[in-house]
Amino acid sequence: MKWIASPEWLTPRHFAIEYAPPADPYPSVGYYLYVYEGNRCTYDYLQDTFQQAVECAFEEFGVPKEAWIKTAS
Repeated sequence: MKWIASPEWLTPRHFAIEYAPPADPYPSVGYYLYVYEGNRCTYDYLQDTFQQAVECAFEEFGVPKEAWIKTAS
């Protein structure tokens, strides 16, 4: 599953949250908040829950909590 910050919230940076499913040898991973500048990922933050990733984006970068849109991939 993947979420992106809504297009009207784009700055020189853009943001995505992706679920990282369990895979051997890791039984549980979580949600990554990715921060991109252009096509390059400049930050990634691993959080236990989607809500924590949204909070992290808000606290670190000011991304509004209501800005997230679920995408197909």
